[in-house]
Amino acid sequence: MSRYLAQIHIAKKELALDEDSYRAILFRVTGKCSAKDLTEAQRLRVVTEFKRVGWTNKKQGGSFRPASNKAYVRKLYALAKRLDELGYWNAPYKDALRVFVRARCGVDNPEWLTYAQANPLIEALKEIEGRLSG
Repeated sequence: MSRYLAQIHIAKKELALDEDSYRAILFRVTGKCSAKDLTEAQRLRVVTEFKRVGWTNKKQGGSFRPASNKAYVRKLYALAKRLDELGYWNAPYKDALRVFVRARCGVDNPEWLTYAQANPLIEALKEIEGRLSG
């Protein structure tokens, strides 16, 4: 089950939505009446709508990682997270970013990248985001 599909069902329960109200929100946000028929990006839009109306995700998964002191590394993580929200990665975005960096630069940790190494990766992630958003 996708992360957003699970969040949709949790939010539905925690917001105490009856079936008609729930399906009305799905249809208003996506044009579809069933969460299983939604793309990952549409599921994210539904989760975002639930948050707009007051739902808070009590369990924010993932381990704490302090922000890098390097702006270009923070940019890499931000782009990777955005791609995750668009449904691009098949793994948690932090793990996927490490694989992406390792495959292209041979560096095991994005924190160890130099600016010269990171810049082409940033541009590649922006290009992928443009194709997904476009």
